[in-house]
Amino acid sequence: SSSLLLPPPPPPPLSFSYRPHIIILLLLSPPSGSRIVINDSFTPKFVTVLREGYSWAALRRDLSAGLTVAVVALPLSMALAIASGATPEKGLVTAVIAGFLISFLGGSRTQIGGPTGAFVVVVFNVIAEQGYDGLLLATFMAGFILVGAGMLRFGQYVKFIPHPVVTGFTAGIAVIIATSQIADFLGLSISSASTGFLSRWEEYLLAAHTADVKALALGCSALATILALRRYAPAAPGFLIALVLSAVIVAFFHLPVETIGTSVRRCPIWPCPTSHGSGASTYCLPL
Repeated sequence: SSSLLLPPPPPPPLSFSYRPHIIILLLLSPPSGSRIVINDSFTPKFVTVLREGYSWAALRRDLSAGLTVAVVALPLSMALAIASGATPEKGLVTAVIAGFLISFLGGSRTQIGGPTGAFVVVVFNVIAEQGYDGLLLATFMAGFILVGAGMLRFGQYVKFIPHPVVTGFTAGIAVIIATSQIADFLGLSISSASTGFLSRWEEYLLAAHTADVKALALGCSALATILALRRYAPAAPGFLIALVLSAVIVAFFHLPVETIGTSVRRCPIWPCPTSHGSGASTYCLPL
């Protein structure tokens, strides 16, 4: 009997999942006769959607969803920037750029990228102690840490965090954010607010005689508008409506209250962090 000699089968493709060091080594010196297939987990969902086909109906739905998110995110970004110790235009620029990058490079069809109050306390302390250069460098380092944590699949350990810890964390942040806005809500004249919780309330009590009735009335009306719309018209963009109504009232009655226009004249261009003195080298030194 004669045997049929078949050529050896081609080697299977190499597939990798969350092993970047092996991927880098194989890309530098790939084995002969093999082809490398990177796991789809590293592919942005934007690219996957375009490969599968993108219709005009999907575009209309995405435009509606994007407009809804923008209506909420833009006024919220200004408010959180002020609460973080930054200026409103920095919140606007951050919300636009970060929101675009999250959607463009994200790995989910349904994720929402926007400002969140959980980082107000962290950002405020970094700006107070290290300045904007330190905040920029801390953001870059946090990004690298998050990428490494994602590759190592650390997100699966979130399920072990007790729910009361998360609830207490968010409630504490809400109290701190509300405390940081008392001065603006009452129109108090404070040169530089303290970063401590109790010391800040002490400063508020000492400056209580400088409260502005017009600023207080405007803040109460905006807050009442948001709460009323949330109760009777939850689908309406309460933050944006309150923001527009407050701006119209201030412009129409010429109220002498501080507005974004009094402090922001143009979109600024921030310089890169310096690498001397108290700049990048100082911030990176503990690492």
